[in-house]
Amino acid sequence: MLVGTRRMMAGFSALAAVTLVAAGCGSTKSTSTPNSPVPTGSKDPAIFAMLPQSIQQSGVVEVGSDAAYPPVEYQDNGQIIGLDPDIAAAMGQKMGVTWHFTNATFAGLIPAVQSGRYNVAMSAMSDNKEREQKLNFLDYFNVGTSIIVAAGNPQNIQGLDDLCGKTIAVQRGTTQDEVSKEQQAKCASSGKGTLTVLTFTTDPEALLQVQTGRAVADMNDYPVAEYTVQQTKGKYEVVGTQIQAGPYGIGFDKDETQLLNASQAALKAIISDGTYTAILAKWGLQQGSLTTAEINGGGKS
Repeated sequence: MLVGTRRMMAGFSALAAVTLVAAGCGSTKSTSTPNSPVPTGSKDPAIFAMLPQSIQQSGVVEVGSDAAYPPVEYQDNGQIIGLDPDIAAAMGQKMGVTWHFTNATFAGLIPAVQSGRYNVAMSAMSDNKEREQKLNFLDYFNVGTSIIVAAGNPQNIQGLDDLCGKTIAVQRGTTQDEVSKEQQAKCASSGKGTLTVLTFTTDPEALLQVQTGRAVADMNDYPVAEYTVQQTKGKYEVVGTQIQAGPYGIGFDKDETQLLNASQAALKAIISDGTYTAILAKWGLQQGSLTTAEINGGGKS
């Protein structure tokens, strides 16, 4: 079973990508978008005391992130914005430190944390067994596949089984391509009708099939699907619940237990006081909400 794996650069929605400033490596200031500002919090001295002495003195947690995955993290006029920077900022307020984001290549984030270049990796990174061999993960958001249909949902699609006997369009080589193949086999064995899958190089090409009526649905990662719907202003909608969802995690070096424990305490605090919920609502991503701040929860599935 596939579980909530962040795609590499070729896999996220090219429609979302057009809003980005070209992403290069280097330090970039992180901030929130002007609309719906993130609630502010105050420093918790007990959480600050949990931090390693070096971070207490510097006042900064250095974060490596591939800021090219809207709305989770992306660049806008030279600033890194999105869900991850907002959650990190709120955690930092509780910890009494600043989480400073630096744009980097996704594939290099884990080695960079292991080498000490960054204190953590926070980049829509799925927590799974393989990655847990290299880093510890603090889970903060739940992500799977979402189904995108034309506005009004004319075919009344609520889940994968509703696609049997119909035609869908997906981006080739993605998690959703694999999900659709699995569903093709299920439709065939159930006798509910053949699922026809059209594959394309980019997600906008797949979405065009929905717009023109050649397909009844497209599929994408949940946060990208929601972002796509927001950007296309009424052409599409997301239906049903997430498919094969699993957690995104903040990655910590195996030896950095103090920072991990302090961050877990801070995440629990913003979940408890409602700040976390407000941040998800700001980005329209409430369906990915978690009620706990588990460590290495993704590796259990």
